[in-house]
Amino acid sequence: MIVLMALTLRLFVSRRLEGQAREHAQEADSGHQHQSAGGAVSWRQRLTSVQAWSDVAHNFRGDWQMLYKEIVLGFLLAGFVVQLGNGFFNSLFLKGSPHIVQTIWGALIGPVIAVLSFVCSVGNVPVAAVLWSGGISFAGVMAFIFADLIVLPIVLIYRKYYGTSFALRITALMFVTMVAAALIIDRLFSGLGLIPTGPRPTRADIFGSIAVNYKLFLNLAGLAVFAALLWLTARRGATDPVCGMKVVQKKAVGERELPADEHPQHQSELPDQVGRGELEGQRRSRRGALLEQALGDGHGRVGAGGGRGARGRWQSRPDGRHCRTLQARCARAGPTLGRPPR
Repeated sequence: MIVLMALTLRLFVSRRLEGQAREHAQEADSGHQHQSAGGAVSWRQRLTSVQAWSDVAHNFRGDWQMLYKEIVLGFLLAGFVVQLGNGFFNSLFLKGSPHIVQTIWGALIGPVIAVLSFVCSVGNVPVAAVLWSGGISFAGVMAFIFADLIVLPIVLIYRKYYGTSFALRITALMFVTMVAAALIIDRLFSGLGLIPTGPRPTRADIFGSIAVNYKLFLNLAGLAVFAALLWLTARRGATDPVCGMKVVQKKAVGERELPADEHPQHQSELPDQVGRGELEGQRRSRRGALLEQALGDGHGRVGAGGGRGARGRWQSRPDGRHCRTLQARCARAGPTLGRPPR
Protein backbone atom coordinates (compact mmCIF):
# COMPACT_ATOMS: atom_id res chain seq x y z
CA MET A 1 0.00 0.00 0.00
CA ILE A 2 2.84 2.39 0.78
CA VAL A 3 4.44 1.70 -2.60
CA LEU A 4 1.13 2.29 -4.39
CA MET A 5 0.61 5.57 -2.52
CA ALA A 6 4.09 6.76 -3.45
CA LEU A 7 3.49 5.93 -7.13
CA THR A 8 0.05 7.54 -7.40
CA LEU A 9 0.43 10.49 -5.02
CA ARG A 10 0.69 13.12 -7.77
CA LEU A 11 -2.56 11.90 -9.33
CA PHE A 12 -4.39 13.14 -6.23
CA VAL A 13 -2.15 15.78 -4.61
CA SER A 14 -0.25 18.50 -6.50
CA ARG A 15 2.97 20.02 -5.23
CA ARG A 16 1.21 23.31 -4.61
CA LEU A 17 -1.44 21.63 -2.45
CA GLU A 18 1.26 19.70 -0.63
CA GLY A 19 3.07 22.95 0.20
CA GLN A 20 -0.16 24.51 1.46
CA ALA A 21 -0.78 21.45 3.63
CA ARG A 22 2.68 21.72 5.17
CA GLU A 23 2.11 25.38 6.03
CA HIS A 24 -1.31 24.55 7.47
CA ALA A 25 0.22 21.79 9.63
CA GLN A 26 2.84 24.18 11.03
CA GLU A 27 0.15 26.72 11.94
CA ALA A 28 -2.01 24.02 13.56
CA ASP A 29 0.87 22.64 15.65
CA SER A 30 0.02 23.07 19.34
CA GLY A 31 3.70 22.99 20.35
CA HIS A 32 3.08 20.54 23.20
CA GLN A 33 4.33 17.09 22.22
CA HIS A 34 5.74 14.03 23.93
CA GLN A 35 8.52 12.17 22.17
CA SER A 36 8.93 8.45 22.71
CA ALA A 37 10.84 7.70 25.88
CA GLY A 38 14.23 6.10 25.45
CA GLY A 39 17.75 6.74 24.24
CA ALA A 40 20.59 5.24 22.24
CA VAL A 41 21.87 2.45 24.47
CA SER A 42 23.11 -1.09 23.85
CA TRP A 43 20.86 -4.14 24.07
CA ARG A 44 22.60 -5.30 27.25
CA GLN A 45 21.93 -1.96 28.91
CA ARG A 46 18.33 -2.06 27.78
CA LEU A 47 17.82 -5.45 29.37
CA THR A 48 19.56 -4.64 32.65
CA SER A 49 18.81 -0.94 33.15
CA VAL A 50 15.84 0.09 35.28
CA GLN A 51 15.65 3.36 33.32
CA ALA A 52 15.36 1.44 30.04
CA TRP A 53 12.48 -0.64 31.39
CA SER A 54 10.92 2.56 32.71
CA ASP A 55 11.06 3.98 29.16
CA VAL A 56 9.36 0.84 27.85
CA ALA A 57 6.68 1.13 30.50
CA HIS A 58 5.95 4.78 29.72
CA ASN A 59 5.74 4.10 25.98
CA PHE A 60 3.41 1.19 26.73
CA ARG A 61 1.21 3.30 28.97
CA GLY A 62 1.14 6.12 26.44
CA ASP A 63 -0.11 3.72 23.75
CA TRP A 64 -2.85 2.44 26.02
CA GLN A 65 -3.91 5.96 26.94
CA MET A 66 -4.42 6.66 23.25
CA LEU A 67 -6.04 3.36 22.24
CA TYR A 68 -8.00 1.90 25.13
CA LYS A 69 -11.28 3.55 24.11
CA GLU A 70 -11.01 2.31 20.53
CA ILE A 71 -10.10 -1.22 21.69
CA VAL A 72 -13.10 -1.40 24.00
CA LEU A 73 -15.32 0.01 21.26
CA GLY A 74 -14.00 -2.60 18.82
CA PHE A 75 -14.98 -5.48 21.07
CA LEU A 76 -18.40 -3.93 21.72
CA LEU A 77 -19.04 -3.50 17.99
CA ALA A 78 -17.91 -7.06 17.33
CA GLY A 79 -20.43 -8.26 19.90
CA PHE A 80 -23.24 -6.30 18.24
CA VAL A 81 -22.26 -7.28 14.68
CA VAL A 82 -22.27 -10.97 15.53
CA GLN A 83 -25.96 -10.66 16.42
CA LEU A 84 -26.91 -9.74 12.84
CA GLY A 85 -27.07 -13.36 11.73
CA ASN A 86 -25.91 -15.30 8.68
CA GLY A 87 -28.69 -14.03 6.45
CA PHE A 88 -27.49 -10.46 6.71
CA PHE A 89 -23.89 -11.39 5.98
CA ASN A 90 -24.84 -13.63 3.04
CA SER A 91 -26.64 -10.74 1.41
CA LEU A 92 -23.97 -8.16 2.24
CA PHE A 93 -21.07 -10.20 0.93
CA LEU A 94 -22.91 -11.55 -2.14
CA LYS A 95 -22.63 -15.18 -1.13
CA GLY A 96 -23.36 -17.43 -4.10
CA SER A 97 -21.84 -15.04 -6.62
CA PRO A 98 -18.70 -15.91 -8.61
CA HIS A 99 -15.51 -15.91 -6.57
CA ILE A 100 -13.98 -12.97 -8.45
CA VAL A 101 -17.10 -10.87 -7.79
CA GLN A 102 -17.00 -11.66 -4.07
CA THR A 103 -13.30 -10.82 -3.95
CA ILE A 104 -13.65 -7.41 -5.62
CA TRP A 105 -16.85 -6.55 -3.75
CA GLY A 106 -15.27 -7.49 -0.42
CA ALA A 107 -12.28 -5.22 -1.12
CA LEU A 108 -14.69 -2.34 -1.86
CA ILE A 109 -17.13 -2.87 1.01
CA GLY A 110 -14.47 -3.59 3.65
CA PRO A 111 -13.24 0.03 3.94
CA VAL A 112 -16.84 1.27 4.01
CA ILE A 113 -17.61 -0.98 6.99
CA ALA A 114 -14.43 0.27 8.69
CA VAL A 115 -15.43 3.92 8.19
CA LEU A 116 -18.88 3.24 9.65
CA SER A 117 -17.43 1.37 12.64
CA PHE A 118 -14.61 3.96 13.21
CA VAL A 119 -12.35 1.66 15.24
CA CYS A 120 -8.57 1.79 15.33
CA SER A 121 -5.98 -0.62 13.96
CA VAL A 122 -6.18 -2.75 17.13
CA GLY A 123 -9.88 -2.56 17.88
CA ASN A 124 -10.75 -3.61 14.32
CA VAL A 125 -9.20 -7.07 14.74
CA PRO A 126 -12.19 -8.65 16.57
CA VAL A 127 -14.56 -7.02 14.06
CA ALA A 128 -12.47 -8.43 11.18
CA ALA A 129 -12.75 -11.90 12.72
CA VAL A 130 -16.54 -11.59 12.80
CA LEU A 131 -16.61 -10.39 9.17
CA TRP A 132 -14.44 -13.34 8.10
CA SER A 133 -16.80 -15.66 9.94
CA GLY A 134 -19.71 -14.01 8.11
CA GLY A 135 -18.25 -14.77 4.69
CA ILE A 136 -16.32 -11.68 3.54
CA SER A 137 -13.46 -12.41 1.13
CA PHE A 138 -9.83 -12.40 2.22
CA ALA A 139 -9.31 -9.22 0.20
CA GLY A 140 -12.21 -7.69 2.13
CA VAL A 141 -10.57 -8.52 5.45
CA MET A 142 -7.29 -6.94 4.34
CA ALA A 143 -9.02 -3.82 3.01
CA PHE A 144 -11.01 -3.55 6.25
CA ILE A 145 -7.82 -3.67 8.33
CA PHE A 146 -6.07 -1.13 6.07
CA ALA A 147 -9.04 1.21 6.36
CA ASP A 148 -8.26 2.24 9.93
CA LEU A 149 -6.34 5.07 8.18
CA ILE A 150 -9.57 6.65 6.89
CA VAL A 151 -12.00 6.22 9.77
CA LEU A 152 -13.90 9.40 10.57
CA PRO A 153 -11.89 10.50 13.65
CA ILE A 154 -8.64 10.16 11.67
CA VAL A 155 -10.05 12.08 8.69
CA LEU A 156 -11.03 14.90 11.04
CA ILE A 157 -7.43 14.98 12.28
CA TYR A 158 -6.23 15.20 8.67
CA ARG A 159 -8.60 18.12 8.13
CA LYS A 160 -7.41 19.90 11.27
CA TYR A 161 -3.72 19.69 10.42
CA TYR A 162 -3.70 19.76 6.60
CA GLY A 163 -6.91 21.50 5.56
CA THR A 164 -10.14 20.24 3.98
CA SER A 165 -8.92 19.95 0.38
CA PHE A 166 -5.81 17.95 1.24
CA ALA A 167 -7.74 15.74 3.71
CA LEU A 168 -10.31 14.78 1.07
CA ARG A 169 -7.68 14.06 -1.56
CA ILE A 170 -5.42 12.02 0.71
CA THR A 171 -8.45 10.05 1.94
CA ALA A 172 -9.44 9.24 -1.65
CA LEU A 173 -5.84 8.24 -2.40
CA MET A 174 -5.72 5.88 0.55
CA PHE A 175 -9.10 4.33 -0.32
CA VAL A 176 -8.00 3.52 -3.88
CA THR A 177 -4.60 2.19 -2.84
CA MET A 178 -5.92 0.06 0.02
CA VAL A 179 -8.45 -1.60 -2.28
CA ALA A 180 -5.74 -2.27 -4.86
CA ALA A 181 -3.29 -3.51 -2.21
CA ALA A 182 -5.93 -5.85 -0.74
CA LEU A 183 -6.60 -7.38 -4.17
CA ILE A 184 -2.88 -7.84 -4.82
CA ILE A 185 -2.37 -9.52 -1.44
CA ASP A 186 -5.37 -11.75 -2.05
CA ARG A 187 -3.94 -12.93 -5.39
CA LEU A 188 -0.47 -13.38 -3.90
CA PHE A 189 -1.66 -15.38 -0.88
CA SER A 190 -4.02 -17.41 -3.02
CA GLY A 191 -1.20 -18.36 -5.38
CA LEU A 192 0.95 -19.44 -2.42
CA GLY A 193 -1.89 -21.36 -0.78
CA LEU A 194 -1.84 -19.22 2.36
CA ILE A 195 -5.53 -18.28 2.48
CA PRO A 196 -7.41 -20.48 4.99
CA THR A 197 -9.75 -22.95 3.35
CA GLY A 198 -12.53 -25.15 4.65
CA PRO A 199 -15.29 -24.13 7.04
CA ARG A 200 -15.07 -20.62 8.47
CA PRO A 201 -14.88 -20.24 12.27
CA THR A 202 -18.26 -19.97 13.94
CA ARG A 203 -19.40 -17.29 16.37
CA ALA A 204 -18.79 -19.75 19.20
CA ASP A 205 -15.20 -20.17 18.07
CA ILE A 206 -14.63 -16.41 18.12
CA PHE A 207 -16.47 -15.72 21.37
CA GLY A 208 -15.73 -18.96 23.16
CA SER A 209 -15.88 -19.47 26.91
CA ILE A 210 -12.84 -19.49 29.16
CA ALA A 211 -11.06 -22.85 29.14
CA VAL A 212 -7.93 -24.15 30.83
CA ASN A 213 -5.53 -24.27 27.88
CA TYR A 214 -2.47 -22.44 26.54
CA LYS A 215 -4.57 -19.33 25.78
CA LEU A 216 -5.47 -18.94 29.45
CA PHE A 217 -1.83 -19.07 30.56
CA LEU A 218 -0.77 -16.65 27.83
CA ASN A 219 -3.49 -14.24 28.92
CA LEU A 220 -2.41 -14.49 32.56
CA ALA A 221 1.22 -13.87 31.60
CA GLY A 222 0.19 -10.85 29.52
CA LEU A 223 -1.89 -9.53 32.41
CA ALA A 224 1.10 -9.84 34.76
CA VAL A 225 3.34 -7.92 32.34
CA PHE A 226 0.61 -5.30 31.92
CA ALA A 227 0.35 -4.77 35.68
CA ALA A 228 4.16 -4.66 36.14
CA LEU A 229 4.59 -1.97 33.47
CA LEU A 230 1.79 0.16 34.90
CA TRP A 231 3.30 -0.18 38.38
CA LEU A 232 6.66 0.96 37.00
CA THR A 233 5.12 4.09 35.48
CA ALA A 234 3.42 4.87 38.78
CA ARG A 235 6.73 4.56 40.64
CA ARG A 236 8.97 6.42 38.20
CA GLY A 237 6.57 8.70 36.35
CA ALA A 238 4.93 12.09 36.76
CA THR A 239 1.70 13.59 35.45
CA ASP A 240 2.18 16.33 32.88
CA PRO A 241 0.05 19.28 34.15
CA VAL A 242 -0.64 20.45 30.59
CA CYS A 243 -2.04 17.30 28.94
CA GLY A 244 -2.50 14.98 31.92
CA MET A 245 -0.39 12.16 30.45
CA LYS A 246 1.85 9.99 32.60
CA VAL A 247 5.41 10.66 31.43
CA VAL A 248 8.98 10.25 32.61
CA GLN A 249 9.58 12.64 35.49
CA LYS A 250 12.28 14.66 33.75
CA LYS A 251 10.00 15.21 30.74
CA ALA A 252 7.02 16.53 32.68
CA VAL A 253 6.49 20.27 32.37
CA GLY A 254 6.22 20.66 36.11
CA GLU A 255 9.51 18.78 36.70
CA ARG A 256 11.78 20.85 34.46
CA GLU A 257 12.54 24.48 33.88
CA LEU A 258 10.87 25.72 30.71
CA PRO A 259 11.75 28.73 28.56
CA ALA A 260 9.32 31.59 28.96
CA ASP A 261 7.68 31.02 25.59
CA GLU A 262 6.90 27.36 26.44
CA HIS A 263 5.28 27.99 29.80
CA PRO A 264 1.61 26.89 29.91
CA GLN A 265 0.54 30.36 31.06
CA HIS A 266 2.59 32.19 28.47
CA GLN A 267 -0.11 32.54 25.86
CA SER A 268 -2.69 34.05 28.18
CA GLU A 269 -0.23 36.51 29.73
CA LEU A 270 1.74 37.40 26.61
CA PRO A 271 0.43 40.98 26.02
CA ASP A 272 1.14 42.06 29.62
CA GLN A 273 4.47 40.26 29.66
CA VAL A 274 5.68 42.16 26.61
CA GLY A 275 5.06 45.51 28.26
CA ARG A 276 6.53 44.43 31.58
CA GLY A 277 9.50 42.84 29.81
CA GLU A 278 10.40 46.04 27.98
CA LEU A 279 10.15 48.06 31.20
CA GLU A 280 12.21 45.52 33.10
CA GLY A 281 14.85 45.59 30.35
CA GLN A 282 15.18 49.36 30.67
CA ARG A 283 15.51 49.08 34.45
CA ARG A 284 18.20 46.43 34.17
CA SER A 285 20.14 48.59 31.71
CA ARG A 286 20.17 51.49 34.18
CA ARG A 287 21.18 49.17 37.02
CA GLY A 288 23.99 47.73 34.93
CA ALA A 289 25.31 51.19 34.18
CA LEU A 290 25.34 52.07 37.88
CA LEU A 291 27.16 48.84 38.69
CA GLU A 292 29.80 49.44 36.00
CA GLN A 293 30.33 52.94 37.34
CA ALA A 294 30.71 51.59 40.87
CA LEU A 295 33.20 48.96 39.77
CA GLY A 296 35.15 51.52 37.76
CA ASP A 297 35.44 53.89 40.70
CA GLY A 298 36.49 51.06 42.98
CA HIS A 299 39.25 49.82 40.65
CA GLY A 300 40.52 53.39 40.34
CA ARG A 301 40.87 53.67 44.09
CA VAL A 302 42.63 50.33 44.29
CA GLY A 303 45.18 51.45 41.70
CA ALA A 304 45.78 54.76 43.44
CA GLY A 305 46.04 53.31 46.90
CA GLY A 306 48.19 50.29 46.05
CA GLY A 307 45.46 47.92 47.16
CA ARG A 308 45.37 49.33 50.69
CA GLY A 309 42.09 51.19 50.17
CA ALA A 310 41.31 54.85 50.86
CA ARG A 311 40.45 55.23 54.50
CA GLY A 312 38.78 51.86 54.42
CA ARG A 313 36.30 52.91 51.69
CA TRP A 314 37.69 50.33 49.26
CA GLN A 315 39.64 47.40 50.48
CA SER A 316 40.15 43.91 49.08
CA ARG A 317 40.30 41.56 52.02
CA PRO A 318 41.58 37.97 52.15
CA ASP A 319 38.05 36.60 52.55
CA GLY A 320 36.88 38.29 49.34
CA ARG A 321 34.53 40.84 50.91
CA HIS A 322 34.43 44.39 49.62
CA CYS A 323 33.81 47.75 51.23
CA ARG A 324 30.49 49.03 52.44
CA THR A 325 30.44 51.71 49.76
CA LEU A 326 30.38 49.20 46.91
CA GLN A 327 27.83 47.08 48.73
CA ALA A 328 25.56 50.07 49.09
CA ARG A 329 25.90 50.94 45.43
CA CYS A 330 25.15 47.37 44.43
CA ALA A 331 22.09 47.36 46.67
CA ARG A 332 20.85 50.55 44.99
CA ALA A 333 21.49 48.94 41.59
CA GLY A 334 18.81 46.37 42.38
CA PRO A 335 18.38 43.02 44.11
CA THR A 336 18.38 41.12 40.82
CA LEU A 337 22.10 41.77 40.41
CA GLY A 338 22.95 39.66 43.43
CA ARG A 339 26.10 40.02 45.51
CA PRO A 340 29.07 42.07 44.24
CA PRO A 341 31.72 40.15 42.30
CA ARG A 342 34.49 38.56 44.30
